[in-house]
Amino acid sequence: RTSPRLLCVATPQKNTGQNAEEEPSPAASEQKAEPSAAEKLLAEEKAKLEDQLRDMSDKYKRALADAENVRQRSQKLVEEAKLYGIQSFCKDLLEVADILEKATESVPKEEIKDENPHLKSLYEGLVMTEVQIQKVFKKHGLLRLDPVGAKFDPYEHEALFHAPVEGKEPGTVALVSKMGYKLHGRTLRPALVGVVKEA
Repeated sequence: RTSPRLLCVATPQKNTGQNAEEEPSPAASEQKAEPSAAEKLLAEEKAKLEDQLRDMSDKYKRALADAENVRQRSQKLVEEAKLYGIQSFCKDLLEVADILEKATESVPKEEIKDENPHLKSLYEGLVMTEVQIQKVFKKHGLLRLDPVGAKFDPYEHEALFHAPVEGKEPGTVALVSKMGYKLHGRTLRPALVGVVKEA
């Protein structure tokens, strides 16, 4: 028969044994809390690669935007070259148009008669040439500016003089010395004009 004293001693020993099995030792829990050197290295490498990815993505997006801007600028330059490539040629032809205009204006109207067939034919030929050259100009986007009576615009007109003119509003064009021209909406040559000023 076992004595009661021995039973009491044995019970706490059993309990201690069970607790030891259920609760992990403090050394084991410290080991799980601290990552190993390899895990630290991998985490650092991952962070570095994520930064590089962000940086590369940003650079890629910027490069795409730059390429698109260059493409649009190039396209605009090509379109402008197509429209305004004939600019210097047109300027040279304007001198020819001016000479034709002066030639037709210099012929006295009273002399253009059937009795004077040579002068009449020459005058009609000049007028037809002038009409044809204006048609060619229009076809290529070159338009004539005839600003008589219009408000003076420094982008389209060049003032040769200012003079008071009765019955005309100040600031308007009273006289055109030389016609102006626009190429596709851009002033190629401003009209040389006389502007009305207040008396």
